[in-house]
Amino acid sequence: MAQIALRRAARVLAAGGIVAYPTEAVYGLGCDPLDFDAVARLLALKRRPVEKGVILIGASFAQLEPWLLPLDAAQRARIGDTWPGPNTWLVPCRRSTPYWLRGAHDTLAVRVTAHPLAAALCRAFGGAIVSTSANLAGRSPARSALAVRSRLGSAVDLVLNGALGGQARPTTIRSLATGEIVRA
Repeated sequence: MAQIALRRAARVLAAGGIVAYPTEAVYGLGCDPLDFDAVARLLALKRRPVEKGVILIGASFAQLEPWLLPLDAAQRARIGDTWPGPNTWLVPCRRSTPYWLRGAHDTLAVRVTAHPLAAALCRAFGGAIVSTSANLAGRSPARSALAVRSRLGSAVDLVLNGALGGQARPTTIRSLATGEIVRA
C-alpha cells in the first residue's frame, strides 16, 4: 500500500501538483522545484512572499547538490555531521538556482531529511522537492493529515498520511557561512 501511495504522490508532483506529507516535526507541502507554476501555486496557497525563499529536501546530498555551489571538505563535513536529520542549512547556491526557490538570497535552504516517508517521497520522485510547512503564513503548521485537509482543503492535491518524526519544533536553520542559527 505504501509503495502505491508513494508512486501516486510522485506522479502528482511530476504533473505540477502539491503534496502534503509528514516530516520530522510537522506536515510539509511539497512540489517540483523546477515547476514555476507549482511553486507559485504553493506560495499563493500559503500566502508566502517569494522573496523569503523555500526549503528543498532530499533523500541524499546528491539530490541537493545540483542546486548548490561546490562545497569544500570542511563545509561538507559540517553539514554532513547533521544529516540526515532535522537540520536545514543555508548554503550558497548556483546562479542558475531559480529566484522562486532562493528568494532574495544568494543561498538556498536545504536538508537531507531523516523522515522515512519524506525521504521515500524524494526517492520516488527522483530528486529534491520543495518543503514548506503545511499552513498559511503566520499560522501554526498542521501536525496531521486531517489538519492539512481541514486547513487547506482541496488546494492540496494529495495528502500522504503518516506519523511525524517526533521533533517538537520545525527544523533548525543554520547558515553554512557563519554557523549562526537563523531559526532554533
